[in-house]
Amino acid sequence: METKHISIPAILKVEGDTLSHMGEYLAQKDIKKVVIYFGNGLINLFGKKVLDGMEKAGIDVLKYEELDTVDIDDIMPMAFGLSNDTQAVIGIGGGKVIDATKYMCFLRKLPFISVPTSASSDGFCSSTASLIVNGRRSSVPATLAYGIIVDTDAIKSAPQKFIFSGMGDMVAKITAIYDWQFEAEKGFSTINDTSVMLAKNAVNSFVRMPLESISRDVFIRELVNGLTVSGLANEIAGGSAPTSGSEHLISHALDKLLPNPQLHGIQVGIATYIMSLVHEHRYERIRKFLTETGFFDYCKTLNLNKEDYIKAIDMAPAIKPFRHVYLHEEKFRQKAKQVILEDEILKEILE
Repeated sequence: METKHISIPAILKVEGDTLSHMGEYLAQKDIKKVVIYFGNGLINLFGKKVLDGMEKAGIDVLKYEELDTVDIDDIMPMAFGLSNDTQAVIGIGGGKVIDATKYMCFLRKLPFISVPTSASSDGFCSSTASLIVNGRRSSVPATLAYGIIVDTDAIKSAPQKFIFSGMGDMVAKITAIYDWQFEAEKGFSTINDTSVMLAKNAVNSFVRMPLESISRDVFIRELVNGLTVSGLANEIAGGSAPTSGSEHLISHALDKLLPNPQLHGIQVGIATYIMSLVHEHRYERIRKFLTETGFFDYCKTLNLNKEDYIKAIDMAPAIKPFRHVYLHEEKFRQKAKQVILEDEILKEILE
């Protein structure tokens, strides 16, 4: 029997003011020529700090520009238009620029440096990208980050809704693991114990921490660390099962149903609470965490519709027909819809 070999980031920095020191981190790995893509509007916010740091470290920035597309037809020519001198590509910003940049690196077999400016999901450390393919949002293979550089000052400066979104995506690991175990018991999957251990440790550490303020450095670091470890759990498992179960199917269905979906982690967080009640597993912990952090209070301001979530539950099995989590069985879909109609917290969130 052979052991499993996986990729892990060679650079991992989660602290304040890392944007100023990126050049130093790259120079230590003998990376001297880079291309940088910024999210929409971020050159004005962070460009000088990043570029000054690169110059100070002797890094040659071959090109830098803003990027605001995840259409695969836009991204492919950009990837093959990169200079052959490029040693790494850096994506700085939110989900769009991170997804587009890591797909370029996948196509060109280049190191990808992930620099998220919000902690709204675990996409910054995953080896898949969410792109528009033939007019529809699709998940495609991408490059696991060679480097993950997180500036906690930048994360804190982003609107608080992004932190709430990251919290929702993080707490989802509880229900995702439970779904994966159910799937394995039914004979549709095989559990990887190391992957489960990593994902469990990450989410348990996060939901058990003191909740003085979600804007504190320690909370931000724990969130980012947890999302990063979750990405490694997926890499070990060879798929997203450790971190994505029924709750993610609901969110993906909402993305298809709604003209203007909420942030991924917001939808996932609500769906996680629903599924914890369906599972009858750790719902008290999830309820306490999402209440005390203000996640539920934020959701009450969004004018969400319970009928949308009910339709999403019905659509969920078709999102990933090759899996067999709780929502693939009719009795559990009915139970999830009953939870939406009867739970007191959900009555306040879903109109």
